[in-house]
Amino acid sequence: MEVSAALWWLTILGIVGLLLFDFIFHVRKAHVPTLREAATWSALYVGIALLFGAGIWLFGGSDAGTEYFAGYVTEKALSVDNLFVFLVIISSFKVPRADQQKVLLFGIVFSLIARTGFILLGAALINMFAWVFYLFGLILLITAGNLLKPEGEEGHSSDNLMVRVARRLVRTTDTYDGDKLFTVQDGKRVMTPMLLVMVAIGGTDILFALDSIPAIFGLTQNVYIVFTATAFSLLGLRQLYFLIDGLLDRLIFLSYGLAVILGFIGVKLILHALHENNVPFINDGEPVPVVEISTGLSLSVILGVLLITILASLVSPKGRAQNTVSAARRHAQEYLEVEHDPELREELFGKLCAEEQQLKKLPEKYRRRIREEEKLMSLLRRAHEEHEKDRLRGVAD
Repeated sequence: MEVSAALWWLTILGIVGLLLFDFIFHVRKAHVPTLREAATWSALYVGIALLFGAGIWLFGGSDAGTEYFAGYVTEKALSVDNLFVFLVIISSFKVPRADQQKVLLFGIVFSLIARTGFILLGAALINMFAWVFYLFGLILLITAGNLLKPEGEEGHSSDNLMVRVARRLVRTTDTYDGDKLFTVQDGKRVMTPMLLVMVAIGGTDILFALDSIPAIFGLTQNVYIVFTATAFSLLGLRQLYFLIDGLLDRLIFLSYGLAVILGFIGVKLILHALHENNVPFINDGEPVPVVEISTGLSLSVILGVLLITILASLVSPKGRAQNTVSAARRHAQEYLEVEHDPELREELFGKLCAEEQQLKKLPEKYRRRIREEEKLMSLLRRAHEEHEKDRLRGVAD
């Protein structure tokens, strides 16, 4: 599929325009999106991505259209998995919920910039060295292996290299000043945690790009399709975060599904590398007659694996228990340590009470494990004690 320079510029301007629209009309003024707002805009961005894919199918042919949709679905699934890490980082920095939108939008913009750089690098390497497909395939197989042993929240550190460098180079504070990146403390200009959390997310975005770009190059080598599928998978991610926030912890099998998908694409890349082989020590530098996996089959496998993974996660009693425990822990922490607005605190406590009722309805084996988690039980008791103090203060006033 040939793409003119004019179409490239129109596409880039369109994506930049959507990001600016998102910032000006939704993020600039700090607020907590309602469920309806998040659902509406998530659906709109997905609709735009699907319409764009339909245009590629119509004007570029069915092969290009299939490649776009396979790439878009794969990148979207990887992005949802990345949201869990964003959630861990945002929670560890205790970002007020109203200010989380700005952090997420920064993460999306930085991720788009980082992935564009990797796309250009990957395309240049593919044009220069055919053996790069072996490397990409190996990266995906290693990543798939790592995903088969998923980490919990403690496995994701918010204190990455970029954060440590920022703390060392610039004076920082642990106190937020609205959504400002810098503030004045004791007469000195200091960096707020808002900027630090953006730095932390930026650092993780670079690692995410190392996995996602080889994956989409395994489905198509058309740079325009790679770029647009990646960009549209990131657009709307902010709204999706607030829409599925309560379900993120429930997708307990998502990592396994992604491991299967990345492993499958890794094998596809290696088969393609063998088919195009010119490495001297493999078959004397001659192409190896192997069967290649079509993009249509790839799309079917990707959709099938994701559907099975999501359905299995949603109906799993373990997933329901894990999701409820994680939500209760997060809401208790936000009530105690993050939010100061009385209305938001009351809303958080209401959610916490509802989740505690759900915990009581879980099978006994899960309730027993929860009772044995002293840190969680202590956190819940502190939340109730703090709410009682708030109530008494309200009565006194």
